[in-house]
Amino acid sequence: MPMLLELQILALAVLAYLLGSIPSAVWVGEAFYGIDVRDHGSGNSGATNTFRVLGKKAGSGVLAMDVLKGFTAACLVCFLPEINPILNKTWFINVQLLFGLSAVIGHLFPIFAGFKGGKGIATLFGMLIAIHWLSAAICVLIFISILFLTRFVSLSSIAAAIVFPVSLIWIFKRHEPLFIAFGICAALMVVLTHRKNIHRLLNGNENKARLLRKHFKH
Repeated sequence: MPMLLELQILALAVLAYLLGSIPSAVWVGEAFYGIDVRDHGSGNSGATNTFRVLGKKAGSGVLAMDVLKGFTAACLVCFLPEINPILNKTWFINVQLLFGLSAVIGHLFPIFAGFKGGKGIATLFGMLIAIHWLSAAICVLIFISILFLTRFVSLSSIAAAIVFPVSLIWIFKRHEPLFIAFGICAALMVVLTHRKNIHRLLNGNENKARLLRKHFKH
């Protein structure tokens, strides 16, 4: 790989991290409500806690922004015309993964918010839309179905994450090694970042979402 291309990839990876570091929930909460969402609810600076603390309007905006961060980061590969998706699809996807994961890391450890971020699910989903929208659509269906049945956002996120690598391997028959590895690692990451939620689910005291119904069980 030419050194100039390597430097371009490195620079765009840093840009992707900075995009991911935009603390949507913190900035929206402080700018429009005078509230730092990290001081309320679960203490998380993600879309779910924003829905819980600030309501649907703020939560929807934060969710859209977090998804857009991952999508935009993965699309930064388009600034590298040397990497052709037709001539070398695997290489193209690998670079998308690099940029998308850089954004996810930024969301988890944002430089603009004291390195205390969210769980990265929405940003991860955004990069997935850019890379393989069909598997993203399946994940959405699983998420919505489980959320409708249980009203547990955490359980819905975990299930959708696990379905992702399963769909890549057995439904879409993808063969890119790094893409498959990413799917498995992404599922493991979601499970690990939801350890507290899993504990609460097992103990029967996990918060239920107000997204679909009016009432909320603590």
